[in-house]
Amino acid sequence: MTEAEKCRAGLLYDTTYPEREAQHLACAELCYAYNHTSPSELARREALLRQILGKVGQRPYVEPNFHCSFGTNIQVGDDFFANHDCVFIDPAEIILGHHVLLGPQCGFYTAGHPLDHLLRRRQLEYARPIVVGNDVWIGGGAILLPGVTVGSNVVIGAGSVVTRDIPSGVVACGNPCRVVRDIE
Repeated sequence: MTEAEKCRAGLLYDTTYPEREAQHLACAELCYAYNHTSPSELARREALLRQILGKVGQRPYVEPNFHCSFGTNIQVGDDFFANHDCVFIDPAEIILGHHVLLGPQCGFYTAGHPLDHLLRRRQLEYARPIVVGNDVWIGGGAILLPGVTVGSNVVIGAGSVVTRDIPSGVVACGNPCRVVRDIE
């Protein structure tokens, strides 16, 4: 099994395999170009975003500085909005539905590392997908960790750390993020 196949299967894999490093560098160059566009270059920004990400719906808007590891593992639906300084660590898929709004400095981290320090020294990690439904607002500074799913019609409070799945139709917040009430 190749390191890329191990990654897709959610197994520990060596992060130093050559294809991964080349993909990461190509994505970093595109993110650099995106983040250095003029605010008036909306068409160029959208074109770059469509080069960076795996799938992009209609009317995306992403404020610089935007960073991701590979980009090709990220899918965003229609009317996606990301405020400044959002980070996507995407060795696994990150799928965001339609009408998803991100506050500034949100983080989506699909990668995790073993607890065993000897395995970490070998630069091993695992990756689990993150899925967010439709009509979701994620407040500034929120972090979503590997393997979580957030349902549709959800509000995640600012500064939350999402460590477990969040069902549809709720407001959730905190560290760890917990449901605090239903949305009527």
